[in-house]
Amino acid sequence: MDKRTLTQIFATIITNANVKGFLERNIYKGDSKKICVPGLNCYSCPGAMGSCPIGALQAVLGGIKYKFSFYVIGIISLFGIIFGRFICGWLCPFGFFQDLLYKIKTRKVKINKKIDNVLKYLKYVILITFVILMPIFLTNEFGISKPYFCEFICPAGTLEGGIPLVLLNESLRQTIGFLFTWKIFLLLVMIISSVFIYRPFCRYICPLGAFYSLFNRFSFYQYTIDKDKCTSCKLCSKSCHMEIKIYEDPKNIDCIRCGKCKKSCPHDAIKSGFKL
Repeated sequence: MDKRTLTQIFATIITNANVKGFLERNIYKGDSKKICVPGLNCYSCPGAMGSCPIGALQAVLGGIKYKFSFYVIGIISLFGIIFGRFICGWLCPFGFFQDLLYKIKTRKVKINKKIDNVLKYLKYVILITFVILMPIFLTNEFGISKPYFCEFICPAGTLEGGIPLVLLNESLRQTIGFLFTWKIFLLLVMIISSVFIYRPFCRYICPLGAFYSLFNRFSFYQYTIDKDKCTSCKLCSKSCHMEIKIYEDPKNIDCIRCGKCKKSCPHDAIKSGFKL
C-alpha cells in the first residue's frame, strides 16, 4: 500500500472518528464541530468530528444573522493557500471513495477532450449558484434559506449522512420521500460513473474542489519541473488520470497533486514540496 493511500485512510478515519455516533444513532455536536475539516465530509455523518466547509458556508450565508462568513471563507482560503488541491488528492474522504471505485478492474472511459473542457467548468457554476447565490437570495419569510447544494445535489452527504441515519433510525425511514430517492439516484450515478471515469465528482461537480483550484497556481505546496532533466517524453501526462500535461503546466488548476506523474518520470524531473 503506497503512502498516499495510507494518508487517505488515516484522514478518513480521523475525520470520522466518532464511533459513538453510530452506536447512539445520532450526530456529534461537540466543540470540534465548530471547526471545518479540509475535505468534503458531511456534517450529518454520525462519525463526523468537524464541519464540512461547503455545508458551513451555506449555513452561514443562509442564516438570519449573517450574510457572509469571514471565518469559513478564511479557514478554507487558508487551506487553499497552503495546500491547493493537494487536499483533494490526499485528504478528502469522498475523493478517496472515488479512488477505491476506480480501482475496480474494468474497461475505463475517457471523456472527449472538448466535452471535458466544457464540463470541468460546471463545478464553478455549482459553487457560485448553489453554494453562494441561492442561500443568500432564496430565503423564506424569516430570512433563512436551505443548504441547497447539500440538500439537492451532494452525493457525499447521502453516502455519509443520509444513508447511515436512515438505516439507524426507524423514524427517519418512515419519512423517506422523493428527495431522498433523488439523492440516492444521484449517488448511484456517481458510484457507477466513478468505476469507469476517474473522479467524475471532483472533475465536474465538487464546489470545494472548484474553490481550492483557485489557489493551485500560487499555493505554498507546488509541483515544479526541472527543465534541465525533462525530455518532454510525456510519460507523466500519460500516467495522469486527470489528463493534465504536467510537463507543460505543473500548476494546472485541475491537478490534485496525487503524485502519479512523479512516479512515472524516468528522469526525476518532477519535484514537489512547499515553496515559500
